[in-house]
Amino acid sequence: MRILITGGSGLIGIAVAREMGSAGHEVVVLTRDPSKVGPLPPNTRAAQWDGKTPGDWAKLLDGDTVIVHLAGDPIAEGRWTEEKKRRIRASRVDSGRAVLEAVRQAKAKPRALLQGSAVGYYGDGGDEVLTESHPPGDDFLARVCVEWEASTAEAASLGVRRPVLRTGIVLSREGGALPRMALPFRLLAGGPLGNGRQWLPWIHEADEVGAIRFLIEREDADGPFNLTAPEPLTSRDFSHALGRVLTRPSFAPAPGFALRLLLGEMADALLHGQRAVPWRLLDLGYVFRYPEALGALRNLLP
Repeated sequence: MRILITGGSGLIGIAVAREMGSAGHEVVVLTRDPSKVGPLPPNTRAAQWDGKTPGDWAKLLDGDTVIVHLAGDPIAEGRWTEEKKRRIRASRVDSGRAVLEAVRQAKAKPRALLQGSAVGYYGDGGDEVLTESHPPGDDFLARVCVEWEASTAEAASLGVRRPVLRTGIVLSREGGALPRMALPFRLLAGGPLGNGRQWLPWIHEADEVGAIRFLIEREDADGPFNLTAPEPLTSRDFSHALGRVLTRPSFAPAPGFALRLLLGEMADALLHGQRAVPWRLLDLGYVFRYPEALGALRNLLP
């Protein structure tokens, strides 16, 4: 099988490339500048793509190809200026439309297109348990997720299976949120964000990658899937677990008003939460390696 990964040089993309390459599949990482991509896993090569047009890689599509579409400007880097918000949206929607056009042009359609998304789709869910049937929210990230998912929706009418990956906060020792979350604890200044009552939909990197492989291989997997651990925690409880693993105190909250002064609108992504559960993933039979936060954090943190 050939696996094409957009956003393949990012944290999740490289991990998926490593997993699928080690399983003996041919992996092609699509990136704006292949010369800047670091060492790649076995059976993996990089191909140039501008993220706006189908590109030469479209010639690789056939009936034994799967596209994993993860491309998107990082949400957690930099203050959300109007220009940053434009890039966040355009990088996802424009790239999705380009992927769809490549599928349209393919003489033999790919066997599946895994469409990236996020649990931000649901907006601020409060204490409500959010399964995949829950409607979208109406804040900036929710609207972006709705458009992101819609950008490739037509692939289904072309006969292409299309699982949608509504991913939570991916915990990894290689980067992403966890090293930033752990730093204040290491400095004895760790604690929950805001009032700590918002839900934190986390997932261990091994389960993020494992779930993506599972959805690639399951021919009956289609539609939206929450890629989150089955036991979400509030920010306060997650902070207690993090402090326990690091043997550091966890009682110094970051006030909401201070976060808003520092981060602007982006603070809402930290102060709002989603009590998302992976109902459809569990229903299909996926078994989580790290269903509980303590086990996940002990595995990832020294």
